[in-house]
Amino acid sequence: MMLEARSLTGAALETALPDLAALRIEVFRAFPYLYEGDAEYEQQYLRAYRDTADAILVAAYDGDKIIGAATGMPLVDHGDASQLHGFAGDMGAVFYCAESVLLPEYRGQGLGHAFFDHRETHAQSLGFAKSAFCAVIRPDTHPLRPADYRSHDVFWTKRGYAPMPDVEAEFSWRDVGDERESRKKLRFWMRDL
Repeated sequence: MMLEARSLTGAALETALPDLAALRIEVFRAFPYLYEGDAEYEQQYLRAYRDTADAILVAAYDGDKIIGAATGMPLVDHGDASQLHGFAGDMGAVFYCAESVLLPEYRGQGLGHAFFDHRETHAQSLGFAKSAFCAVIRPDTHPLRPADYRSHDVFWTKRGYAPMPDVEAEFSWRDVGDERESRKKLRFWMRDL
């Protein structure tokens, strides 16, 4: 395997969006997101990365194939900002790391760190003081939680992120096997850059 992570902006970012949509649908189908993907929604959601000048997409490649991706943009430009509850800081100082998706067979080889390194470097180059992301909250007793599931909390903490206990977002999506969307809570994590 020849694995490489590359920062994409502008036209290169736009070219990679269909691959990102397919990865989001595939990877987020697993626990804890359990997202029953929708190609039409993905096209609409990902348009914001094409249309935001300071957005970044970090693509992980195995040769010429995109096998993972991570995105980011200023928090004030991301739709998630309007869904935050309890945030009292300056949203204009925060760079938002949205999704990180990686096919399972490529995990544990340093690409998760590369995703954050590229986004944090990009954020610093733009003058941002903080980096943040949201992660879905699922109970340990969730019936679809795999017996071997490990959360990413330790990884995020080692990178300097800390959960903000009073800051959450709420989003709706359809879980795998459900007929209707339901609301999910996501915890906000942040670190100084």
